[in-house]
Amino acid sequence: MSKPESQKQRQMQRKFIGAISRISHSPTLNTVIMVEETLKNSQESAITIAELKRILPRQVNHRTLKAILLYLEQSNKIAVSLRGITWIHNSNPNLRKALEKGMELR
Repeated sequence: MSKPESQKQRQMQRKFIGAISRISHSPTLNTVIMVEETLKNSQESAITIAELKRILPRQVNHRTLKAILLYLEQSNKIAVSLRGITWIHNSNPNLRKALEKGMELR
């Protein structure tokens, strides 16, 4: 792991811990799963936080939602860009095998 990458990870961890400490309670597993499923099944390629709040089955506190999104980003399930949030996690076992056996080009 390169030095800037590990520094970025430490910075994201501090940001996540800060986000969790600012909310009065941690997100429940049901809430995290609800947000994951909503993002995974979204028809849009990129969705904003406001759009996500509108299509969630239940209302979620803004700080709680931000903490969940930070967690999902750290676990490489979503990508956050200027255009919005995109689900990037792929659990296809064939794809995982291909990536493990594949050759890295430089």
